[in-house]
Amino acid sequence: MEQRTAATGGEDVIVIGAGVIGLTCALALLESGRSVRVIDAGRIGGGSSHGNCGTITPSHATPLAAPGVIAQALRWMLTPDAPLYVHPKLDPQLWGWLLRFAARCNDRDWRASAQAKSALLNDSRERLESWVGRYGLVCEFDTAGVDYVFRDAKAFASGQLELDLLREFGIGVSLLDGAAYEAQDPAFKPGVAGAIRFDHDAVLRPDRYVAELARTVREHGGRFTEQCALRDLRHDAAGIELDTSLGLLRAREVVVAVGAWTPKLSDAIGLPSLQRAMQPGKGYSITYDRPPLMPRRPVVLRERKVCVTMWDSGFRLGSTMEFSGYDESLNPRRLAALERGAAEYLHHPVGPVERERWYGWRPMSVDDVPLIGRVPGREGLWLATGHGMMGVSMSAGTGQLVADLIAGRETAIDPHPYRPERFA
Repeated sequence: MEQRTAATGGEDVIVIGAGVIGLTCALALLESGRSVRVIDAGRIGGGSSHGNCGTITPSHATPLAAPGVIAQALRWMLTPDAPLYVHPKLDPQLWGWLLRFAARCNDRDWRASAQAKSALLNDSRERLESWVGRYGLVCEFDTAGVDYVFRDAKAFASGQLELDLLREFGIGVSLLDGAAYEAQDPAFKPGVAGAIRFDHDAVLRPDRYVAELARTVREHGGRFTEQCALRDLRHDAAGIELDTSLGLLRAREVVVAVGAWTPKLSDAIGLPSLQRAMQPGKGYSITYDRPPLMPRRPVVLRERKVCVTMWDSGFRLGSTMEFSGYDESLNPRRLAALERGAAEYLHHPVGPVERERWYGWRPMSVDDVPLIGRVPGREGLWLATGHGMMGVSMSAGTGQLVADLIAGRETAIDPHPYRPERFA
């Protein structure tokens, strides 16, 4: 497809952010015939794209903003290694966000957010598998599915309450009793109460996925500028001028895909309400060499909220959600909680060699639904952010949705639930 030329003295499209969302946007735009430059304040894939668990999960359609979540978070506030932790500090912006989040912890809003997330997750799951084959993405992609595993019978029963809703969204679900599960998977200690299996979920190694996306973007003519931080955006008759740490850039269209850093750029974007609509949610992971005995497929150890993923190249424990602002510390208590949680379920909860301890900030929106679309009142300026814990899972669908919206084409899914103006 013939690419559009850049605006006079500038670029055609600049994508700000070289994480998984920025890269998928860049790739879909290149396929749409646009020329693209990707800029990033750091390096390619240096944010939350790097160390997450890499599960591709339409099964995770239900939002964090669920009835009872706030009460649970308050009970856990004095437990620093709890799966969901809100730092008990004076932070007006965080507490304002939590109040707005709490207002959505009801059945009606929970269902609406789940429906929006499900549409994008389902589209992205199919599209990602297609891209893996089409572009030859070598990222250890595996369609083995994902299991939720329970050791408590009451928790297993409670975990089934949302399954009818997921089935409405076309998500396949099967149940296994504890004895059957233990017989199938010798990696687990005795005491499994049951498991929920999602056969259509998948997994990949996220750092390799990001590297492969970057390779493919380059092969299709995309260009990268790292260590290039955005300072401001200004509109003029020729398009959009970007004031960056490396000087001025100009583009016809700009896509802002900076994840958890979006609120810090809210004034430049022209949507100050993003400071109230989004918060960074901190996640952790530990990566090891493969232990001698591992689960047969990726699992979520449900009571402890620990995700376990494995590839030919490694083994990872991850998850947790911490609201502590832009805290840059690597909390050893929360990392230790991952290992303790895994040890309750698995004979070999860690690998023989530890390779990396990591944290990353997830871009959490108040309604746990991404913001995808044109910024209100800013011609040529687009947002692709707020994916929460689902950035990798929603990546391919988001990239295609952005490219279709910019081109003015019919979209594969209804774009209305993701419109940024809902927070204007």
